Amino acid sequence: MTDVQKPGRLMIDRATKPHLPRYLKLRHDAGRDRWVLLAPERILTPDNTAVAVLQLCDGERTVDDIAAKLASEYSAPADVIAADVVDLLQDLADKGYIKG
Repeated sequence: MTDVQKPGRLMIDRATKPHLPRYLKLRHDAGRDRWVLLAPERILTPDNTAVAVLQLCDGERTVDDIAAKLASEYSAPADVIAADVVDLLQDLADKGYIKG
């Protein structure tokens, strides 16, 4: 199947201002010392990279802003991080966990 945009599908790019929908909450589970993404009737456990990205998805920052912040924190090239962030957020958007 080709990569054709589906009707209503959010396409993440570097100008997207991603945010979590109201029905999702990113919370730290102190008892287990890990971050969880709380969804209706579901708990997801994102890895550390996903948590770092999700914590910056406030609807104000663009993907480029997020990549620049992470690049400065991790001393990595912003373009490489931006590509990884777009891939991660597109996967989450396709599952309904990210809005833009």
